[in-house]
Amino acid sequence: MGSQPGYIEINGTSLYYEFSGNPDGEPLVMLHGGLGSQHDLLPLHPYLAPDYHLISIDFRGHGKSLLGDQPLSYLQYQRDIQGVLDALGIKRYSIFGFSDGGIVGYRIAAQAPDNVSSLITLGAHWRLEADDPSIDLFNGLTADFWTERFADDVADYHASNPEPDFPKLVNAVKNVWLDTTPSGYPFDLVKQIRCPTLIMRGDNDFLFSLDEAVALKSQMTEAAFANIPMTAHAAHQESPELVGNILFRFLSQ
Repeated sequence: MGSQPGYIEINGTSLYYEFSGNPDGEPLVMLHGGLGSQHDLLPLHPYLAPDYHLISIDFRGHGKSLLGDQPLSYLQYQRDIQGVLDALGIKRYSIFGFSDGGIVGYRIAAQAPDNVSSLITLGAHWRLEADDPSIDLFNGLTADFWTERFADDVADYHASNPEPDFPKLVNAVKNVWLDTTPSGYPFDLVKQIRCPTLIMRGDNDFLFSLDEAVALKSQMTEAAFANIPMTAHAAHQESPELVGNILFRFLSQ
């Protein structure tokens, strides 16, 4: 069950992916958060790899993927992920997405219902209201702040990315987080999601509030909700056993 890495040239850039887990299992696409990489989801692999064929993809500019010349957006991420899966010949799959990965998951599940068998998100916004408290946080974000707070993650980025430029990536990702146009958050698109969906958040997640999670669940026809106790935004890293077991139980229903 070792990983099988590769690159795919698509949409003007080179995107990195890895296969791992059970090659005979159902495909499960693993999508990481903004300014992270697929490496951040490794704590969940032990709970999924024995039964699922894991397809982990670095968003453009993240991890080992090149940034390219296209502006970043959730729509661009969506097109990239769908393009990689098409190129790999993977037509039917489930999605687990953390934060930005979950936002992309909403968009794919809403607009490619024949491809997505189930969706699980963690800490993933579905809209950005004008009074959202995270807007000030996003506007004030700098590469220096992120480097100081997540030094190991930034060091991993510099060690693995073929063309590292972290300040450029931070500015590009800030534009993604603040985008309220149709290329950004799914907003009402979530009403189109028909596959079984599990919405998760850490109980202390200040970015994705309980009220927003409940409002999202009310927009969807077949959604379950899990509030992960004693965790914040990255609940999968703080409590991988709890999140991993919930994931496995939902997927195996």
